[in-house]
Amino acid sequence: MRTELSIVAAPGRLPRIEAAGGLAGRHTGPDTVHLIGTAATPLGGDELDIRIVVRPGARLTVRSVAATIALPSTLTPLSTAHWDVEVGEGGVLDFDPEPTIVAGGAVHHTVTTVRLAGDARLRLRERVQLGRSGEDEGGWRGDLVADLGAVPLLRHRLELGAGSCTDDRLRAPRALDSELRYPDDRPAWTGGIDAVRLPLAAGGTLATRTGARLSVEMPTATEPAVPVG
Repeated sequence: MRTELSIVAAPGRLPRIEAAGGLAGRHTGPDTVHLIGTAATPLGGDELDIRIVVRPGARLTVRSVAATIALPSTLTPLSTAHWDVEVGEGGVLDFDPEPTIVAGGAVHHTVTTVRLAGDARLRLRERVQLGRSGEDEGGWRGDLVADLGAVPLLRHRLELGAGSCTDDRLRAPRALDSELRYPDDRPAWTGGIDAVRLPLAAGGTLATRTGARLSVEMPTATEPAVPVG
């Protein structure tokens, strides 16, 4: 199945939503959209293409009503999702959906491309868990490419699962909590060997936490986060 979803926010009106396939959006506030699954997706072989645009001066909050579960099919374990995010001058995007659960035997790849204007504001969070209860298989790979105008902001790839470059017999992380913020001038911070927040050269920060299971909240340092609004 191929799924296409477009959410475009502009000042003075509800976000415009266009959807086809297994994912849709619903207005749950003047500037809030919740993602809703309308079919079992992603299955192996499925492709998701999601576009989120915040026009200059607009605000958009994106959430989801439930976790996304990636499942294998009889033909292939691999499913893919492409997220295309654009935030214009003075725009604000707060993106924090429920986690993606990669079921045993499934492999899910995501590519997220972000384009920000110089005075845009962004909080983009991604959470991934390999395996449902009693499962320890599955694989995930995520690419995050972000630009600030014509300036590269971030080029980042992380893999989870057996055979990935981050896997080993001693620790074998199976969960990821990642958050990109712009702007954010907090300094670098580490919370043990599993959690880190790094400032980016062009501004903003990337925080990541890996482990066996997702925690309720992203661990942060003692200083407060820069509010998205």
